[in-house]
Amino acid sequence: MEQRRLGRTGHLSSVVTFGTAGIGKVDQETADRAIQLVLDHGVNHFDVAPRYGEAEVRLKPWMPRIRDRIFLGCKTGQRTRVGAREDLERSLERLGTEHLDLYQLHAVGKLHELDECTAKGGALETLIEARERGITRWLGITGHTHDAPRTHLEALRRFDFDTVMFPLNFVLWSDLQYRRDAGALLEECRQKDVGVHIIKTVAKDPWGDRPKTHSTWYEPFTDQATIDAAVAFVLSQPVTTLTSAGDVTVLPKVVSAAERFRPLDPAAQDALLATAGHYHTPFVGSWA
Repeated sequence: MEQRRLGRTGHLSSVVTFGTAGIGKVDQETADRAIQLVLDHGVNHFDVAPRYGEAEVRLKPWMPRIRDRIFLGCKTGQRTRVGAREDLERSLERLGTEHLDLYQLHAVGKLHELDECTAKGGALETLIEARERGITRWLGITGHTHDAPRTHLEALRRFDFDTVMFPLNFVLWSDLQYRRDAGALLEECRQKDVGVHIIKTVAKDPWGDRPKTHSTWYEPFTDQATIDAAVAFVLSQPVTTLTSAGDVTVLPKVVSAAERFRPLDPAAQDALLATAGHYHTPFVGSWA
């Protein structure tokens, strides 16, 4: 699998990051199969969070074997210094590790959430302390909403984050305002050498009142051809890595698509964007 430099961290991340939300909702045996799958296919970047159910616990038995082989990112959804410190200590214990590679503010998509995190006594203080204590080397910010690119652009003005994580897919890119916002953030990341991590690559539609057939908060694309196109579209942009979907049945298809990825030329991208009107990609409140 292709690897790309994660900005100033210098880490060569696989173009798919193992998003562990899916293994937080299954038993250990099923989780083990998913973990082995991504390792077998060259995935070397893992992303976990306290809000991903039992994901940290599912990863713990693997840490002695793989900790030195993976770039491990974790997050806190807390907004205060005290709450974030409690999150961090609990995550380290549940993961069975003494250090992370990347620690991130989780789901900061709105400006008021950024204000809370960066205020005196806010969660950002815990991230800075963790870096000073050697618990993590790099600091990042993530967001799920349509406002995330604008909010993260402001975040980079307030603090020198090493990575950003935000939604991007061909449906969102067809929205001119979102494209402008995301483009401005991508350019800022290029100038500041910030690693770019994408989520929601294969998001299709909100569930609405329909029964959920997958463990993702949104309805994902499931046919291989569309997943291939969605993954290729995102990886054709100036990004480092995309997170696999939070469902263990979709995971192999995303990994497969990334392994076969070839950049889409402008005509192919335009053709895919022309189909975007059939879908309504949801993000507000999404953790998976």
